[in-house]
Order: sequence, then C-alpha cells, then structure tokens
Amino acid sequence: MNHSRRAAPRGPSRAARAGLGAAIAVLTTALVAVTGVWAAVSVRVARKVVTPQPRPMDTMIVGLDVAAQTITLGRSLDTELPGRYGLFTSGTASYIKLGSVLAADAAGVKRKLLTEIGADARLSAQAGFSGWYYDAPEQLHLPFTNELIGTSLGPSPAWLFAGAQDADTWVIQVHGRGAKRAECLRAVPVFHAAGLPVLVVSYRNDTEGPRTKDGLYGLGATEWRDVDAAIGFALRRGARRVLLMGWSMGGAIVLQASLNSAHREAIVGLVLDSPVIDWKSVLDFQARLLRLPEPVTDLAMNALQTNWAAPLTRTRAIPLDRLDIVARAAELRHPILILHSDDDGFVPSDASHRLAQARPDLVDLEVFQVARHTKLWNYDSERWTLAITDWLDRKAIAAHA
Repeated sequence: MNHSRRAAPRGPSRAARAGLGAAIAVLTTALVAVTGVWAAVSVRVARKVVTPQPRPMDTMIVGLDVAAQTITLGRSLDTELPGRYGLFTSGTASYIKLGSVLAADAAGVKRKLLTEIGADARLSAQAGFSGWYYDAPEQLHLPFTNELIGTSLGPSPAWLFAGAQDADTWVIQVHGRGAKRAECLRAVPVFHAAGLPVLVVSYRNDTEGPRTKDGLYGLGATEWRDVDAAIGFALRRGARRVLLMGWSMGGAIVLQASLNSAHREAIVGLVLDSPVIDWKSVLDFQARLLRLPEPVTDLAMNALQTNWAAPLTRTRAIPLDRLDIVARAAELRHPILILHSDDDGFVPSDASHRLAQARPDLVDLEVFQVARHTKLWNYDSERWTLAITDWLDRKAIAAHA
C-alpha cells in the first residue's frame, strides 16, 4: 500500500524574496533619514543650550493708561504673579518697574506702574517680563565702585558694594544664563544690612565679561574659573572669608567653584536661588516641555558631552556628569542654602530636593510655591530675606570673622 508523502516546505519564492528585500531597503532608508533628521535637530538643540541668547521679548503690552499709571499685559504664568517685577521694553523707555496686580481676566493682567510713564511715551507691543526689578546699581542708593577683575581671559567688570568698616567676610554674586549682573542686585540689600561687602561679577561670554574664541557657555564647567579669580580679588582686597551666591546657572557655576577652587578654604558657604544642580534633569525637563522625541533629547545630551558634534556645535565637550552635584554630593564641604520654587517652570526643583536629602548635614532647602524661576524675591521678598538672614545667623556668617 502506497502512502502519500507531503511535499517538503519550500522557502519564499524569488519574487517574494525580492519584495521583502525591497521593503527592508525602504525601511532602512527611512530609518537612516529619520536618524539623520534627529541628529540634525539634536545638534541644533545642543548648540542652543550653550549659545548666549538675547533676552526674549515674550510678553505683549495690550494696554497703557498713562493717567492712571497702569499697564495691561497679556496673561501668562509670569505676568499674573503677585509682587514687584520689571519689563524690558523698546521705544521711549527701555526698562520699567511693575507693581501689584490690580485686575486680571482671560485677556490680560493690569498692573500698577512703579516707573512713571509720561503722556508722550511710546512703547512697542512686545516686551520681556523680568524678575530683575533693579536694572542699574545706582537704583539701590548704596555706595559702590566699578571694578575690573583680572581673569585668565582678560578683565571682567564687577560692582563692589561697600560693607561694614574692616569687614573681612565678602559675598560674591553670580548671575544666571542669559542674564547680566543686574539680576543679582535684588540680593545686595540683605547682605549690606548684615555688613557684608558684596561683589557682583560678570564672567566669560555673558556679554559683559571677556569672550572666549567660541563665545559659548560651558554651563559652569569653565565659568567657575572667573569666580575663582573673583575670590582671589576679594582676598587681595582684605577679605578672609567669602560667601558665594548663584542664581540659576550661576548656582551651577558657584557649586563648581566650591568643588574646584584653589581658595576652597576661604569659602564659608553658598546661597543658591533657583539653581541648576544637575543639567541633565534640566535639559530633560525642557525637552519634554518642547515635546522633543526622546531620541533627539538623548542625542542632544550626547552631542554636548562628546566631541562627535564639535565641528557643528563649535564647542568642546561639556562633562555633564561632573556638573551633577547630586552624584557628587559626598564631595561637598560647605554649608548651602537653596531657595527654590516647586513651580519653577524652567529649572525643576527635583535636584534641589535630592541634594537636600543626600546631604542634610550641609544643605538647607527653603521651598517656595507659585514663585516661578528666579522670582522668589519678587513674589515674597519678606520671606526670602528672612530665610537668608536666619541662615546667616545659624551658620554664624558675619561681616567680621
């Protein structure tokens, strides 16, 4: 009896194999194209991070009542904040001070003007909302001198506000990314009241300090050297101890100075307002706000940390791991006061919380709500001032050692 035998299975036909190969080729080409686009976008993102940018004119002036001395701004999370602020403008006034919120609706926020605007004033519709409040040292009505600090790149301008006679503990203030020295002026009075001389410094590539060949930020990895030069300047001028204060990226800069300075023994503490503690968490947060694909974010961080994109970003690799202070918490030696809003909106406070948890022996964290990025003084100056003065007292940081 003959039994039928099933035919042995056969592979795909030549036509099927050809079709499969074509499909794979198309997918490969598409993947290469997408990867190329991601790489191009990531390089642009990386370069934007390290490139000094002009102040954004991100606020609309929708109404001006000269008789009542009020101004109405387009509503945003910043413009609706309680407190005192500033507004960069163009026209007959370049900067005006803003007072309390008088009224608000979906269309806009009406605020009191603290800078008098004349009847013939002409302001452009676009403006830049600012937490600086003071934009020139003369507005503090405190004695100060203009100084030049010698750095490895050349002279760097600074303002020196006098303290108590023969004070030997100085404060050195460092502004943030995209800002200038004027950002720090809000903090001068609290230290002046304690008798501490205050040195408000510039640094490389901030448009006031000396410029490097590439003109780009190092995110704290290089700028700390200019702060180190400022510490040396203070010590030569009679200081025995220095307190460092940094705003936003200035926080990253003074943290690097506290870890790397040849004058570490002279540092008695750090005050950080809305600081960058870990750049990776900041960049990841910003990427999510912009809804960038995760591969673009990963490639951008890689581009910043390695030299593969250097010909396009025109900057040297930035050691983001070395700028992660949570990871380096064990290396910290100085007491630190952090003031940070959980509603920062630009530099998330997560890393500040993690650092406080990692080093409760050194780090005091004063948590704000609502205040937004570097606007804690503006939002609640009384609480902000009290937090600093109480901390100075607890740490026995005074004008005379």
